[in-house]
Order: sequence, then C-alpha cells, then structure tokens
Amino acid sequence: MKIMFVCLGNICRSPTAHAIAQKRAIEQGLTYITFSSSGTSGYHVGEHPDERAITHGAQHGYDLSRLTAQRLTQDDFYEQDLLLTMDEQNYQDVLAMQPSDATASIKRLLDYHPDPKFAQVPDPYYGGQAGFDAVIAMCETAIDALFSELGNK
Repeated sequence: MKIMFVCLGNICRSPTAHAIAQKRAIEQGLTYITFSSSGTSGYHVGEHPDERAITHGAQHGYDLSRLTAQRLTQDDFYEQDLLLTMDEQNYQDVLAMQPSDATASIKRLLDYHPDPKFAQVPDPYYGGQAGFDAVIAMCETAIDALFSELGNK
C-alpha cells in the first residue's frame, strides 16, 4: 500500500505526517505500507522542510531532515493508493486535479481522527512554535487511528 500526505507547500504539515507515519509503521511492523508527501503548489520543490518543522519533529523523535518537497503530479493519482490531505482547501484542490480515471482514494487525514472537532490540520507556517507541536499531536492521533483501521481490514 502506498500513502501520500498532501498539503500546500510540502514543507510543514505533510512532511511531518510523512515522518510520523514512517516511524510508527516501522515500530508496528507495517512493512507493506510506503509513505511519501507532496504539495499542491510548487513553491518549495526541492527544499527541505521548514526548520521549525524539522526541530519540533526531532523533539518528538521524528526525522524530517532527509525529506524534500515535491509537487503532487498526475501520476500520483495512479501510483498511490491513498492521498491524505491536511485541510479542506488541500482536499478541494486535490479533487480538482484528480483525473476521471484515477485509482487513488482521496481523503482528509483528520477523517481518521477520533475527535470530530479536529477537521483540519492548521498550517503552522505563519504561527508560533506551539502550532508545530499541535500539528504533530493531531497527526499522531489520526495516523494511529488510520493504522488501526487498516489492521482491521
């Protein structure tokens, strides 16, 4: 199974989710899942994640330093099994890009979060340091629930 996390620029939220999922999958022995991340825009293609995302990720045991931003492509709609967006705008943007014969499923990451009050992963880019920790907490919970659901299928 191939899962791709998608946000706007692929330097904060989606690489954070990517790193969390990779580490948790290894810890749980879910070797049949591979992960990637991308952005709906090409603003940061080739760049590493935001330094604050790298720092906060490391403080929680996640390595984002080796990831580089890429843009969502038409091929991703066929090569991935599941595209998980970080917020409603990303979701709408991905749906608008989706070819009519695409094979990937498209969902919001927080569709898996057990608390319905969490509908969107907020973009921490323009906010303070606490925003990066909030993103990590939301992603951890949603990814754990996703893995639980996959394990029950």
